[in-house]
This record gives sequence, C-alpha cells and structure tokens, in this order.
Amino acid sequence: MYVDVVPNRTSPPAVLLRVATREGKKTHTRTLANLSHWPPEQVETLRRVLRGERLVAPESLLAIQRSLPHGHTQAVLTTMRRLGMASLLGTTRCRERDLVEAMIAERVLHPGSKLATTRTWASSTLGQECGVEGADVDELDRALDSQVRQFGV
Repeated sequence: MYVDVVPNRTSPPAVLLRVATREGKKTHTRTLANLSHWPPEQVETLRRVLRGERLVAPESLLAIQRSLPHGHTQAVLTTMRRLGMASLLGTTRCRERDLVEAMIAERVLHPGSKLATTRTWASSTLGQECGVEGADVDELDRALDSQVRQFGV
C-alpha cells in the first residue's frame, strides 16, 4: 500500500491510496481510496504509518516516576471489606478506624511492629488506599486506644 499523487492539468492533484500487485510480468494497480480532501499533514502521517515508522516513541510520552506494588494490597483489602471488618471496628468512618483497618491489613501482609508498619506503608499502596499515609507510631497508639475504649476490650 502506498500514497500516490496524480497530477491533474488544471485541477489540484489527486491524492490516492493504492495497492500494487504483480501477476507474472505485469503490475496491477488498484485504488483503495481517494484522499484528495485530506489535509497535507494527515496524508504525510499516513505515508509514515505505511512505511512502518513509529510516529511517537513511547519513551517520549511518559516517564515512570514511581512504581508501587498493589495486587497484594488490593486482595487483602477486598477480602476484609467483603468480610465486613470495617463495620466491626466502628459504625462511622473516621481516621482511627482507617488506621486500625490498615494495621490489620499490614499484619496480614507483613507482620511486624507498629514502627515497621508505618515504614512499609510507603513501599506499597496500602497507606494510600486506606488514606493513612503519613501516620506515625503515636497516632497508631492513639487509634488502638480509642478502639479499646470503644469496645472495652
């Protein structure tokens, strides 16, 4: 396939999309479309595509700034939500409930201390998904204390 420009005597040239095939020693040309009404930039772009050129390199369009693992976080949070864990922690959504929910999910994923928990939230999407990124150990302690006071555990 190729783009062919056929001159006309007094009219603008005809821009045609054509395909050529060989049968023995003869070449047969077949016109697939008349592109005369296309703007020249669009015709040139089609030519480049037919030549197999990449119009834009993917590397020039985007740059990866940060990549965080997400699948394991999504699996645990989805399971917890299907089981109704959030409703067990409190009837209304609040920061303390979100922190406790995130701590439970983190214990399932990576058992560790509260300090380790806050540090690993930066290396996955768990902190962002639960809305608790930036929490510190003191805030986790206060959240656990509020849960203890609420349920009298």
